[in-house]
Amino acid sequence: MRHFRQIDRASGNTCVGTGAFARPVEQSSAAVSFAALLLLLALTSACRLDMHVQPRQNPLSYSDFYTDHRSARPPVEGTVARGELHEDAYFYTGKIGDSPGNVMPFAVTKEVLVRGQERYNIYCAPCHSRVGDGNGFVPSRGFARKPPSFHIVRLQKAPLGYFFDVMSNGFGIMPDYASQIPTQDRWDIVAYIRALQLSQNATMADVPPEQKVPSEPPAFREPGSGATLPILAPKQHSQPESEMNKEGQK
Repeated sequence: MRHFRQIDRASGNTCVGTGAFARPVEQSSAAVSFAALLLLLALTSACRLDMHVQPRQNPLSYSDFYTDHRSARPPVEGTVARGELHEDAYFYTGKIGDSPGNVMPFAVTKEVLVRGQERYNIYCAPCHSRVGDGNGFVPSRGFARKPPSFHIVRLQKAPLGYFFDVMSNGFGIMPDYASQIPTQDRWDIVAYIRALQLSQNATMADVPPEQKVPSEPPAFREPGSGATLPILAPKQHSQPESEMNKEGQK
């Protein structure tokens, strides 16, 4: 069957087709454009740009893809988390090799000791007491095991890194405080513990000449002997003179 193109003299439109099925070219182009638009809409609606549907593993779920059946993959050997490089090993461990060191990783200043005292009184004093003798509030209330005094010979000779390691990893029934006390603060506490030890075993020769020391220690009174408010005697309510005269006249 032969197709032909003819011109409709009445409308001036060019028609294509065969015989009675001839149709204008403009109508054919509009139909093609409409069909293309429908196809485009269908393809667009079939896409999910947010990638909700994709091959993936849920966190900590069972997996048939890996031989160990774990969806969570272990880090590559040698991986270091951001901010956890810890190039200064002694600052973060308190050890030189496998043994605790006996040096501070930074200079000890007044600010370091003040900070160490503050942190010590918050985290350590409840058990070790503010003077480090182990008679803190917690043991006085019946805690099963009293902590040792910092002033015994063994702990006086203990290296500084030992105290840092105990705070970082715990010892005996004492838990670690690594999550509560940052690394810098742990070293500040170490410096203050050493200051406590020196204060309990110091002599007059250790006091700088410019420092004034009282010749006699202050006298402490028994509990309850402190100053109190004066005792107030109850007032005697006297009657006004006018009322007394009235009663006398009666």
